[in-house]
Amino acid sequence: MEAKNYNCFFQLATDMIGGKWKAMVLWALKKGVKRNGELKKLIPQISQKMLTQQLRELEEVGIVQRIAYPVIPPKVEYKLTKNGEKLIPILQELHDWGKEYAKEHDISITKDANCVIE
Repeated sequence: MEAKNYNCFFQLATDMIGGKWKAMVLWALKKGVKRNGELKKLIPQISQKMLTQQLRELEEVGIVQRIAYPVIPPKVEYKLTKNGEKLIPILQELHDWGKEYAKEHDISITKDANCVIE
């Protein structure tokens, strides 16, 4: 991660996992190792370019591990690191909060499949 001055730990944390897609990528990796194509199917709204960028950024900060196998055709898998696994309970709380908020405010979610998993 590039040297940057932060005002607080929350700012550091949100800089690492913030944005539209990083949390969804982490959520998709919640149940284990996934290949790029599997991640793309789980998050259909993300472009391939953006998925690759998000995975690289998460790998750079040590939240996601990229596993490349020396085979032809190339095989690459992604999984959460120990630090990435520590984020899952936090993301689960955020998911549950969103679900509760939707119920309280009568917000319809057409299909929680966009959430990748339940």
